[in-house]
Amino acid sequence: MSGKSKLEYIWLDGYTPTQSLRAKTKIVKDFSGKLEDCPMWSFDGSSTEQAPGGSSDCLLKPVACHPDPGRLGDGYLVMCEVLSADGSAHPSNGRATINDDDDDFWFGFEQEYTLMDPDTMRPIGFPAGGYPAPQGPYYCSVGAANAFGREIVEEHLEQCLQAGLTVEGINGEVMAGQWEFQVFAKGAAAAGDEIWLGRYLLERLGEKYGLAISWHCKPMTGDWNGSGMHANFSNSVLRTAGSKDVYDKICQAFEPRIKEHIAVYGADNDKRLTGLHETQSIDKFSYGVSDRGASIRIPVGTVEAGWKGWLEDRRPASNADPYKVAAVIINTVKKACKDLALQPA
Repeated sequence: MSGKSKLEYIWLDGYTPTQSLRAKTKIVKDFSGKLEDCPMWSFDGSSTEQAPGGSSDCLLKPVACHPDPGRLGDGYLVMCEVLSADGSAHPSNGRATINDDDDDFWFGFEQEYTLMDPDTMRPIGFPAGGYPAPQGPYYCSVGAANAFGREIVEEHLEQCLQAGLTVEGINGEVMAGQWEFQVFAKGAAAAGDEIWLGRYLLERLGEKYGLAISWHCKPMTGDWNGSGMHANFSNSVLRTAGSKDVYDKICQAFEPRIKEHIAVYGADNDKRLTGLHETQSIDKFSYGVSDRGASIRIPVGTVEAGWKGWLEDRRPASNADPYKVAAVIINTVKKACKDLALQPA
């Protein structure tokens, strides 16, 4: 053993309207594997749209550390948030906007994506110059006629588990070549960390398999479902409410803030939120029990548990930043709870 570890520092760049993942490797000696022993690092922000060339240093602050299942030897995935040179949160740092210091909010994100042929930039399963059979048989499918890309999807799941991510499952989605993985965490920032690390692992596996990963919310125009990142969320009030009235009031608090939410729910989301393909129109708001065409779905499990559970905001797009999505949901729910003087049961 060399006594040296490979730490893959991962962060989000400053590109707009959709940020990209960046990463570089740091070799350290006698690493403990603990987050608190991951040193701060820096990078050239002028190459990532995060700083001018004359003052280009940006800082990487480690926020999560997981074993790296994709590397031989002693490797770790180190998720970082970006700080300016003076140590303040960089404007591109969505994680820093989350107001959830006590981790009262729990989030489960359903991350959809599409596996693409990099030569044609069409989903795998789409024949050259044509289209597969209409959507319907691809959702949760099995068999070579309907399930495309299972090998990379299964390896991704295994790597997420080996890394210690709280991945909850995978499934084939409605469009050919479209898949989903889910993560859950008690704490909004932690849930965001895990989505970004899951995305990183998938992108890196795409290099191995020669596939591009499309996070775009409408990778194919026409009669095909778009890709979302449905946000399931709860706080202590929702988990203990025991009241339909409480759920109605919290859901209704979202309606006056449509623009605020849509602003951080992903680029080109108007192409996906059309009122078709299991969506509500982007400029409208609705909620309902078990309604996948609503802006917010009240899961039937929440109702069956006596109105104790969670809500699902179905509007976030697959390319949205989970940190920013969580931040705006938390702000809306906290304000509603304060205005209505709601306390945990």
